[in-house]
Amino acid sequence: MTRSGVLPDQPIASLADYRALGGGAGLSAALRLPAADVLRIVDDAGLRGRGGAGFPTARKWSSVLEAAGDGHPALVCNAAEGEPGTYKDRALMARNPFQVLEGMLIAARALGASPVVVATKRRYAHEAQRLAAARKEMVDAGWDGADRLEVVVGPDEYLYGEETALLEVIEGKLPMPRILPPYMYGLHATMQSPNPTVVNNVETFAHVADILAHGAEAFRAHGTQEAPGTMVFTVVGDVAVPGVYELPLGTPLRTLLEIAEAEDVKAVYSGVSNAVITPAVLDLPMDFDSFAEAGLGLGSGGFVVYDRSRCIVDVVATLSRFLAVESCAQCPPCKLHGVEIWERLAAVCAGGSSPADLEDIRRRCLLVSEGNRCYLPVGHALVVQSALDAYAEEFAAAVATPHDHLNPVPVPKLDRLEDTAEFDADYHRKRLDWSYG
Repeated sequence: MTRSGVLPDQPIASLADYRALGGGAGLSAALRLPAADVLRIVDDAGLRGRGGAGFPTARKWSSVLEAAGDGHPALVCNAAEGEPGTYKDRALMARNPFQVLEGMLIAARALGASPVVVATKRRYAHEAQRLAAARKEMVDAGWDGADRLEVVVGPDEYLYGEETALLEVIEGKLPMPRILPPYMYGLHATMQSPNPTVVNNVETFAHVADILAHGAEAFRAHGTQEAPGTMVFTVVGDVAVPGVYELPLGTPLRTLLEIAEAEDVKAVYSGVSNAVITPAVLDLPMDFDSFAEAGLGLGSGGFVVYDRSRCIVDVVATLSRFLAVESCAQCPPCKLHGVEIWERLAAVCAGGSSPADLEDIRRRCLLVSEGNRCYLPVGHALVVQSALDAYAEEFAAAVATPHDHLNPVPVPKLDRLEDTAEFDADYHRKRLDWSYG
């Protein structure tokens, strides 16, 4: 593969085409090296997970190896992308599933991992078919370890993308988050065999293949010292050119928005698990540490843009409803307070509220994450509380004066992203118990 990054401009149709572009060089290099050296190269590259938290990949692998002791860890690719505003993993699977699977085979080599599973959504039929076809071509061509790869499809629920809930689905259960993380209680775990498991996302594995093919120094030629390499970003919403774009980490957010031709920006959300991004910080570098220092989250690199035609109360109420619906209710404060937050925001939108409702929303933002076993309620509080602080005057005005909703806000849950962004047109029918009305 060329050093242009992990996202090709056009889909790679076959394994032969992939090999003609240099595909397979990373796995070949990994097979010539001791497993410890493969891990060292990933560490030298400074690769950080591209799924949300930006945790150092080699450190995660090492901790799972240590937890596994004399046993073999499992390896899982989280391809259940469901964060609103995000489409990058689907783009990678559709355009180049071979590089994703090659990265998984390299990781399996470094970890001595078995089983090796990639889990995506049944709803993503094209991407799942591309993964399955790529796996078959690799098996037929005799790629080392390809016969151990398994492709699993699961439900459309948001929590399927949470790493412990992902393991539950692979095991044939509902997408319900666990208390213990995968390195402590992994795939097909029992009390006697905890089966520590590495879970990385699609883009992370694609970068692994690139790093082994070209070396750590070439990877570090892009990005920043603490966040090397490129990252694939999605930008949708009130923009003229929505799409998926690969840029070096550290690129200012404003540059991405200019590429997407965003104008008159009022608010930006990076998914629905982080604080709102206001126009005052659009020059912030897009890397994990810069965003964290600003009290924000880079997430999985999916940005939803809202211009000044939008009512921020409508925006926050829409995102809050999504999170209230998608809560699994295992932690009662998450479901109960989440629903109350949404209902009070809806009352503000409808003009049937008072200043006391805003105070109650703030109070419930402090309570919603009590005893949480996943990040959903923490994200819910960040989404709402940050907007209450940043747009306090607009919320107060909405309480005082009912307004017309002339510009309705859809849930930015992406179905397709080609020349235009198509959101899930049925999502408004989804109810609190995950059924559809």
